[in-house]
Amino acid sequence: MKTILRVAALLILLLAAALPLGALKAADPAVVIGLVIPLSPPGDPTAGQLIRRGAELAVDHINGPMGGVIDGKKVALSVQDSQGRTEGGIAGYRRLVSEEHAAAVTGFFHSSVNLAANEVAKELGVPTIGTQTSAADITAKHYDVAFRTHVIDPVRTAAWLDFIKARNFKRISLLAETTDYGIGLATETEQQSKEQKLGIELQTITFDHGTTDLTPLLLQVKAFKPDLIINVGVGQPMDLMLEQAATLGLTPQTPMLVSYDAPIRPQFWQLHPKTGDKLYFIAYYSPRQKLSEEGAAFAKAYEEKYKESPVYSSLNGFGDVLIIAEALNQAKSADPKALIRALETGRFKSWTAAPVTFPRAEGVFFHNWSPPVLILQYTAPGQDWKEATIVLEHAGSQ
Repeated sequence: MKTILRVAALLILLLAAALPLGALKAADPAVVIGLVIPLSPPGDPTAGQLIRRGAELAVDHINGPMGGVIDGKKVALSVQDSQGRTEGGIAGYRRLVSEEHAAAVTGFFHSSVNLAANEVAKELGVPTIGTQTSAADITAKHYDVAFRTHVIDPVRTAAWLDFIKARNFKRISLLAETTDYGIGLATETEQQSKEQKLGIELQTITFDHGTTDLTPLLLQVKAFKPDLIINVGVGQPMDLMLEQAATLGLTPQTPMLVSYDAPIRPQFWQLHPKTGDKLYFIAYYSPRQKLSEEGAAFAKAYEEKYKESPVYSSLNGFGDVLIIAEALNQAKSADPKALIRALETGRFKSWTAAPVTFPRAEGVFFHNWSPPVLILQYTAPGQDWKEATIVLEHAGSQ
């Protein structure tokens, strides 16, 4: 038996000696990048799929033209469905770090999920990057492990208050879901409007994310007679509010502003063929913006694969995975502490023409980079989002 084992060991050594160095490197285990996204209700599965598309194309770019990470190692994507629930986000993050040995975890869409995962990340030490989460505390807590490449509550609120001032609106109804996202934006709007002494009358109404009927609340709005309705629902509640407001005759006579970029999604006009016209909505990207070389290559690959233009969720999903790969190369290691140092001190290419940085800044701006905030408006039924009117542009971190 010992003779057989010696012969087997000798054969393995001879085979290894015969292999070129490149083949040995190719056999190295891939560096795992984790993705926690909503792929089923009550989360926003459309957003999750769009982020996933971008992340998968980022892996193609990293393993192809970019040449891998840390001396040529491949990267692999491991995906967990949060379902838009905090417990799903916590379980997904733990699984990615403890079982998949992910170097970093990104993709987060729901603020509450990102916040919950960050509490675990603080203990386990593997960094997170929020892809489309805006609640202030994601970065305001100044956790070394927490990073973000998205618009934060104060910036989003400042944008729509600029819009309100420009239009001289005086009575505002804000309907917000009782999530970290909704409550954060409602609170920030109340605070900033008081600080700026805008003289507006703000009606704030909150509702559960799982509600299936907003009619009683919208009747309160109708009685208030606002100049503008701000729709702070995510996923199904956003769609429900849009339809029921039209049924009650509130819109389009009273304009509505959707708090994020759901109206740019391909299925929007299928869901709202008669109610999307004249709608205002927040966005973070317009085709009129200049893309980086990597962003332009991504857009081309995306259009070839999916036969449509990429939207912000996919662009930022791509960008965040690319940033992690660049940070791995700058750190020359997948060690979490080394990766965090690289993220803090480096400059990174993403989909935007401007570089991305994560400074240890004051308050909510700690470890945060933000794209510009746009307010767009549809001016005709079925209009292509790329042709929507840019009503306002508010600078981000660029």
